[in-house]
Formats: sequence, C-alpha cells, structure tokens
Amino acid sequence: MARPEHFVALRHRNFRLLWLGQLISFSGSMMQNAAILWHVSLLVPEDKKGLALGMVGLVRVLPVVGFSLLSGVVADALDRRRLMLVTQMGMALSAAALASIAFLGVKSLWPVYLLAALGTSFGSFDGPARNALIPNLVPREHLANALGMNTIMFQVASVLGPSLGGVVIATLGVPWVYAFNAVSFLVVIWALQSMRDVPQRSAEERAEVSVKAALDGLRFVFQNPLIRSTMLLDFFATFFSSATALLPIFAQDILHVGANGYGWLYAAPAVGAIVTGVILVRWVEDIRRRGAVLLWAVVIYGIATVGFGLSRWFWLTFFFLAITGAADMVSAVLRNIIRQLATPDHLRGRMTSVNMVFFLGGPQLGEMEAGLVAQGFGAPFSVITGGAACVAVTGWTAAATPMLRHYRKEDPAPGSAPGLRAAE
Repeated sequence: MARPEHFVALRHRNFRLLWLGQLISFSGSMMQNAAILWHVSLLVPEDKKGLALGMVGLVRVLPVVGFSLLSGVVADALDRRRLMLVTQMGMALSAAALASIAFLGVKSLWPVYLLAALGTSFGSFDGPARNALIPNLVPREHLANALGMNTIMFQVASVLGPSLGGVVIATLGVPWVYAFNAVSFLVVIWALQSMRDVPQRSAEERAEVSVKAALDGLRFVFQNPLIRSTMLLDFFATFFSSATALLPIFAQDILHVGANGYGWLYAAPAVGAIVTGVILVRWVEDIRRRGAVLLWAVVIYGIATVGFGLSRWFWLTFFFLAITGAADMVSAVLRNIIRQLATPDHLRGRMTSVNMVFFLGGPQLGEMEAGLVAQGFGAPFSVITGGAACVAVTGWTAAATPMLRHYRKEDPAPGSAPGLRAAE
C-alpha cells in the first residue's frame, strides 16, 4: 500500500472537496451509464439489441463533437467553478427526467436517447471546466499526484457505480438508478459552493468566446506532436476495442449471469484499473521510458479485449476485462501527465475539449461500430476483431511516430510553455 505522502494532493482542501464530490457523482453517473444500456436492451426485440445498444454510443458522442470547440473556449473564458455549478445542475435535471419516464413506464426509445444526449451535452461543457480547474486547486509540484488521484477516483467510481447499479436494477429497478444519480450531482454542487480562495484569472488570462480562440486551441493541440499522437492513439484504440455496449448481450445471452453479473462485468475494467492506479501513484515517477510504456499498455489492452471476446466462462471474462482496465489506467495516467504539464493554463480548457472528442468520441463511436458488427456477425466476432484492430493501430502509431516511441520522462514537450518540461 502506498505511503500517506503519495496522496499529498488530498491535503489541499479545495481539491479534496472536488475529489470527494466527484467520487460520489461519478459513481452515480456510472450507475446510470450501465442502467441506460440495460434499459434499452429491455425495450427492443432480441434481434434488434445490437443496433439499439450501439445507438446509445452515437447519441452520446454527437453532443461531444458538436460542442467540443465551444465548450473549451467557454471554459477558458468564464469562471470555471461557476460554469461547473450550471453544468452539474443541468446533468441532475437530465437524470431526474430519465427517472420520471422510467417510473411512468414509457416504452419508447427516443426519450431515453434524447435525455442521454442532453446529459452528455451538459457534460461536454463540464469536462473542460473541471479538468482546467484542477491545476488551480493544487501547487504545481503536486499536480502530477492530483492527476493520478483523479484517475484513481474515476476508476473507483467505475467499480462502485456499475456494481451498485446492478444490485439496484435487480432489486429496485432501473428508475431508482436514475433517481440516485440525480441526487449525486448535488454533492458536487455542495463541494463547489464550499471552496475557499480559489485563484482567479485576470481578464487578460481569459479567452474571448470567438472562432479565433477556438482555432488557437486546435492549433496548439495539432502542432504539439506528443499531444496530437496520444489523442489519435486514444481515439483509434478505443474505437476498435470499445465493447461496453455489448455487455448486456454477453451477460444475458452468452454467459447467462443476469443483472448482478452484468454489473460486475461492467465494473471489471475499473477493478483492474484501481489496483494498477494505487501502484502507479507510488511508482509513476520511476517510469523513465514513458512513450514505450504507453504504447505497450495499449497493446495489452487490445490483446485482453480479444481474450474477452473468446471467453465463455464468467470469471475468465471478468479477468480479461480487468486487464483491459489495468492497461488503460497506465495509458491514461501517462497521457494526462504529458498533456496537462505541456499545456499553459490559458489553453487548458480548449486542450481538454479537443481531447474530449478523442477520449469520448473513440469509445462512443466504437460502441456504434461494435453494435453494427455484432448485428451482422455476432457479439463475440465484434469484440475479437476490434481487439485485433486495436493492436494493429498501436503498431502503426509506434512506427509512424518515433517521437512518441522514444519519449522519456526527461524530454521536454514540444509546444509547452517556456520553462516547463513534459514531466518534472
């Protein structure tokens, strides 16, 4: 177990408030993500499940793509904490509306899709504001630790949420998952209201809400080779290997484990990620060849996805899914350190919003792709070929981007602010 000093970011009150609030809120959101897939699977005939579940990914990704540039500019132009108060309330109302239609027994799919898209729309503005706010809540020397702690928090929520969601679905029903999620956003609102002495940016440090400001963000990302290559790798790897939308099919029709088993399968990647995250908090500074480790982590992610598609035994499936989470944790922590430390504060919102297109767009579009392939060839074939494609894409990225392949901890990040190094 890591020593207490390895959780140094939690000593800072404002970060601790946000971290704890997000832990509860993200747990509720992960419960809801699992519940939406289960809800949709119950509303469609057996032969339409693959396509209907894939559509969940599509309706979630459209707002991310549509609002990505605007949301980053808004996060760099406005007070990030106040912006989060608005977005958290919007997501709470969206979840409450989902609970209402579920309690009323509405059988149509379009209200579920519409409200899922609405919640993601608010989330597309919340993400850049939240990620850009974090570096203002801790000293620079504790930022890497804060990023690692934030990733661990997300993975803990990814275990708690789906596992609790499976229990709630099996005992109380889908509507109560939505209701619990609506309440969870109020905890973040309380945390934001309780913060004190949050550093304020001057008018000169804030971006204007304009096309030029949006293009400045795009230019920064795509002129920085390390940030650009990690985002592209993230997108294509998750596009091919994302199979979360197919988990209801595996749980119901292949493994026959019901709602409780589905909840644990949904949480399995996060179980692996948490174990790996606790190790990384202690040892991440000792990783010197960060580019090579990042690439090998994505290769392992793809291989484990193939194993998941081949497995017909519940615990073996759980194991392979846990390995995908462990590998993704290593990749995510290294990517976050490179991006945040290489990005000046006045561009962090825009960098994050561009990254959202890759980080969320890859898996969400991947769910659509997985659903379409599953509809035509079956869920196992979809997962196996997706994992193999992930390995192939990673090999191509490694060959095409030697700067990433050879990147070490000591190397400066091209395009970073003067005097800043990629990973101090």
